[in-house]
Amino acid sequence: MVITERKPIQTIIDSLKGYSRIFIVGCGECATACKTGGEPEVAQMKKDLEAAGKTITGSCIPSAPCVAAKLKSETAKNIKALKESDAVLVLACGLGVQSFKDNDRFSLAVFPALNTTFGAVMDAKGNFYEKCSMCGECILDKTGGICPVTLCPKGLLNGPCGGMNKGKCEVDNEQDCAWVLLTFA
Repeated sequence: MVITERKPIQTIIDSLKGYSRIFIVGCGECATACKTGGEPEVAQMKKDLEAAGKTITGSCIPSAPCVAAKLKSETAKNIKALKESDAVLVLACGLGVQSFKDNDRFSLAVFPALNTTFGAVMDAKGNFYEKCSMCGECILDKTGGICPVTLCPKGLLNGPCGGMNKGKCEVDNEQDCAWVLLTFA
């Protein structure tokens, strides 16, 4: 799951300067789970933008905007509203934003409303745990499925530092040292 957080509303409004007719795209997968791009967040964004003087031409929430077929299917239902827009605000990760841009038939200005922060797993209670920094240099095959880039606050790739104490990290003494975990993996 890709974890996102909403940009400050003033940052969003500033990015939309010069654009008045906005179409909003949400995300039915990751951003919905993060509570940053589902129905309530799209509705709140509409209110916030209207309060800032923007006209919202429409919105949609593809089940997964990062999947072109799902995005195209949902936006096809909104062709009239998209034609009336001069910009699109996407409440999804960077992949969703780029997917919209790649599949935009009208050459609209496309803006992100969210910051993409990391890849996570979710437990049964809905808590997110950062497990992947999406660095593009995956070494999980060498580390027993434990990522030291993400789980070591210092991102060390050469073993535990001298600050580890009783298996805990010196940066956060509540956190297990990733390299101690690797030793037992």
